[in-house]
Amino acid sequence: MGRAVVIGATGQIGRVAVEALATDGWEVTAVSRGGGRDESWPDGVRTARADRADDLALADAVGDGCDVLVDMVAYGPEHARQLTKLAGRVGSAVVISSVSVYEDDKGRNFDTQEQPDGFPEYPVPVSEDQRTIAPGETSYSTRKAGLERELLAAADELPTTLLRAGAIHGPHCRTPRELYFVKRNLDGRRRRVLAYRGESRFHPASVHNIAELVRLAARRPGARVLNAVDPEAPTVAEIAVAVDAVMGVETESVLVDGPAPAETVGDTPWSVPHPVVCDMAAAERELGYRAVARYARTLPDTVAWIERQLAGRDWREAYPKMFQNYGDLFDYAAEDAWLRT
Repeated sequence: MGRAVVIGATGQIGRVAVEALATDGWEVTAVSRGGGRDESWPDGVRTARADRADDLALADAVGDGCDVLVDMVAYGPEHARQLTKLAGRVGSAVVISSVSVYEDDKGRNFDTQEQPDGFPEYPVPVSEDQRTIAPGETSYSTRKAGLERELLAAADELPTTLLRAGAIHGPHCRTPRELYFVKRNLDGRRRRVLAYRGESRFHPASVHNIAELVRLAARRPGARVLNAVDPEAPTVAEIAVAVDAVMGVETESVLVDGPAPAETVGDTPWSVPHPVVCDMAAAERELGYRAVARYARTLPDTVAWIERQLAGRDWREAYPKMFQNYGDLFDYAAEDAWLRT
């Protein structure tokens, strides 16, 4: 198939994408800051050490050239410019973006969600022609939008497939939403409060499905934007039940109409007032994509990984970014006080 260079190869998606490309016949160079390798990779995978921000190290990893450059860790327009500088040595690129770049027809997006009535109300499902947030330097979403804008403008120099990932799940995740239910079960909590009657839907995206999209896009270069999510978008209540089933427990759900009744009660990492559900028709049409993983089938690996990370550790030590992003997810005292009322 030619040569593929994967930046961010030892991250959550990168590990699986490297394996998918190598198994498909690509000569893969796996680039990461530590230069390590994953035990799942075939022996032929080469490794290279490079910091994403080091232009010279990245250029050295690309070497004389590659047929496809896969970038898991591009976050802003400066990274897009870094990639386009390599255009003469790179046939095409596949770059991970995010569904957070979307905004609704009233200009609401993930950055406005904390405002009164600020959460976006997208069509169900959201297709790739939905309007997007203005590029900028103020947030993750605006920087991803800037990344997309720069790469699409340079499509003649470097044809790029941008994959807008949903709520990514799988082992090696630094911010696993499933932690919310896994830790509660480990702590023996047999009642849970769910805002919006547990009906919130925030479309998950398996690392295996994203890796399959990477594999297909590498085979079929082009300038395009595609959603990258699972075939199903389960509700938060359905996810809770699925985690219970994996862990062999039964938990009662206390369903609340509307938002969380208190600051640290009932607000899960999936809790949204309006569904975020994406359309995969474009990927099916343009790449011949078919999902290779379903949420419930891959969930045992995710749960087992989280349990290993939590063993003998405070959850804030094991997952500091979860605490940073969501605050105290396990304020049992506040939850018990509310339940008593």
